[in-house]
Amino acid sequence: MNPQRPVSVVGAIWVLVALVAFSGVTALLTLVFHDELDASWAADRSDLGTVEPPAFAPVAITLFVVVALLVLVLLVFLGQGHNWARVLLSALVILMAIATLASLRADPPVLFIVLSIVTLSLDLVAAGLLWHPDTRAYTRAEPVPAGRR
Repeated sequence: MNPQRPVSVVGAIWVLVALVAFSGVTALLTLVFHDELDASWAADRSDLGTVEPPAFAPVAITLFVVVALLVLVLLVFLGQGHNWARVLLSALVILMAIATLASLRADPPVLFIVLSIVTLSLDLVAAGLLWHPDTRAYTRAEPVPAGRR
């Protein structure tokens, strides 16, 4: 197997790194805009006196740390040509898109909507690159041994 990575694999790696970076920015902004998120969540709620606003920041930061570490580990295996890493990254991209869409239910501030649109766009590009014919061909070949890269 040629150890040269196809452009689609390199592109998928960079898009997934960008996706992790945007997710990190979003997680940090949940700390900065804590009051605005609570206010937008509480706006039009009739049960406000009996229900406490959800804690957005701890959930966002925990989700970011877990997903970022998982993506970074899987990217190493994708770079070595493992097909299972490509499949797991694809599933993770789908789950990240679902989480992004679910976060829009809280009626977040406009900045979060813009970041969500960018993140969803990156999800689509990453999915396309992960299932590109060159990426599939690269991951179907024998993985590159660690000492031969």
